[in-house]
Amino acid sequence: MAKYSAEFKCKVVQEYLNGHIGYTALTKKYDIPSPKCIQEWVGKYRRMGKDGLQRSRKNETYSFQFKVNAVELYLSTEISYQELALRLNLKSAGLLANWVQRYRAVGIEGLKPQRKGRRPKVPDKASITSECNINQDEKLKQLEEENLKLRIEVAYLKGLRRLRLEQAAQKRKQGSPTVSEDHSN
Repeated sequence: MAKYSAEFKCKVVQEYLNGHIGYTALTKKYDIPSPKCIQEWVGKYRRMGKDGLQRSRKNETYSFQFKVNAVELYLSTEISYQELALRLNLKSAGLLANWVQRYRAVGIEGLKPQRKGRRPKVPDKASITSECNINQDEKLKQLEEENLKLRIEVAYLKGLRRLRLEQAAQKRKQGSPTVSEDHSN
């Protein structure tokens, strides 16, 4: 529930507009924390009438380009958040302040629409299948590389064995003594 009803806001604004009392006196009379609240209400009333004092029940979404233009307008002029929010027909100056803060912190990327809500605990089927395909492709590449290395190793060992057998056969042809003949002398 809103802290102040639209009827109460309208009453305070009308009292101010009648010219009998100022912002500070109204804050004391109605126990409002700050004169800025009343200034905000008066500005909204002047700009949008009684509808400006109504609490918005719908969540309005603003385009990325609108946000960028609003932030650039704020940064390029010396206008207050409140005044610019009134000019742009925003219900809250806090919304504009939030956009400017995100722009200063992250840059233009901070104004892009963001996904709302929690991230799903279980990824959707499309991402699972694409991950499986990627993992299978990587695994297949690894296996092919390993297979190639093993083939090269087997070919090398076969060649080495063939060379040793050829050397042994050549030594036998030359008549060199075998190992057992050396020890008998």
